[in-house]
Amino acid sequence: MKILAIDDQQLIRLSVEKRLTQLGYEVQTANSAISGIQLYDTYEPDLVLVDMNMPDMSGMEVVKHIRFFKDSKTPILVMSGNTDESIILNGFTLGIDDYMKKPVSLDEMTARIKRIIGSPKLPEVTQQTDSTRMLQKNCVGVVIPCYNEEDRLSSDEFRNFAYQNLGYHLCFVNDGSTDNTLAVLEELRKGNESNISVYNCKKNGGKAEAVRQGIQYLMQDEQFDYIGYLDADLSTDFRDFDDLVKTMETSQFKIVSGSRISRMGADITKESARKIISKTINIIIQKILGMPFKDTQCGAKVMNREIASSMFKKKFVTKWLFDVEIFMRMRKHYGKKEATNMICEQPLKRWIHADGSKLSMKDSLKIVGQLAQIAVVYK
Repeated sequence: MKILAIDDQQLIRLSVEKRLTQLGYEVQTANSAISGIQLYDTYEPDLVLVDMNMPDMSGMEVVKHIRFFKDSKTPILVMSGNTDESIILNGFTLGIDDYMKKPVSLDEMTARIKRIIGSPKLPEVTQQTDSTRMLQKNCVGVVIPCYNEEDRLSSDEFRNFAYQNLGYHLCFVNDGSTDNTLAVLEELRKGNESNISVYNCKKNGGKAEAVRQGIQYLMQDEQFDYIGYLDADLSTDFRDFDDLVKTMETSQFKIVSGSRISRMGADITKESARKIISKTINIIIQKILGMPFKDTQCGAKVMNREIASSMFKKKFVTKWLFDVEIFMRMRKHYGKKEATNMICEQPLKRWIHADGSKLSMKDSLKIVGQLAQIAVVYK
């Protein structure tokens, strides 16, 4: 049984191809509607699995080509993040057999395919389950800066997240570590090459430059709809980060930033001394920004490609306070009012300060001077 899978995002294509091949199907893939149409004419598949939203040409054109130009009844299964009811209804009017809305599990995808064309006779393989492996609505690149993280990098948590969430790509940036961090990262990547990459900075440049270089590296791959960053100590829970992405998907915001400000029912803990210092610094930051954001320094943010491209083009003034600089750059580029409307500060449900922070008490005292520097540079 032959299946043609058409999707412009490599993370999705590779995951779909691997799973269907394991089940015994013969699979060919295409990264655009145009190449998909060309391949359909020569491959003659038993089923076509197609995304709706693709650059240059919509997946709907593939449906029209099969149903009207080729006058073929080849089963067509749409798997897309487009939830517009008019688009879905139009698809059925044109003759598609089924429509799956992302996010969707690999198990559900395979079950729908089997319902339409049946299953190859490989019972020992079909017993596998991928019910927790999800194909996301959008592809997200996540930068994770690492400096001497050998002893506290939660490799299993990162590996499991990359395995279960097939629309995510984790880019670890080794910021000139002097310990065994790079070797740990390379080991973490083994077996997950399509979902995990390692970008190595030979010299330590600080978190700001590590994140900037990581984002510029991810920007070279056009499949990512959103790009964000996350601390290596996982002080921000993966579930919370995924919530930030969901807010991006369902709103007009350009940046969604996590906030550690306590609220009822939240599981947020922090050392008392650091908490006092942080509150004081946040007050100063709010004065400098002139914008109503309470926790710019949270290390969990996600943004669209436009913001990632423009705000991370130039080097930052400071090594640690680049989050503040992003907000300042937004204000300077778009104006205070528009920038405020483009940024969403979303409270985290869980946040725990991890031991071994690289920011010492002495560093905290230097922050005030660095904030003054930012205020002058971005005036």
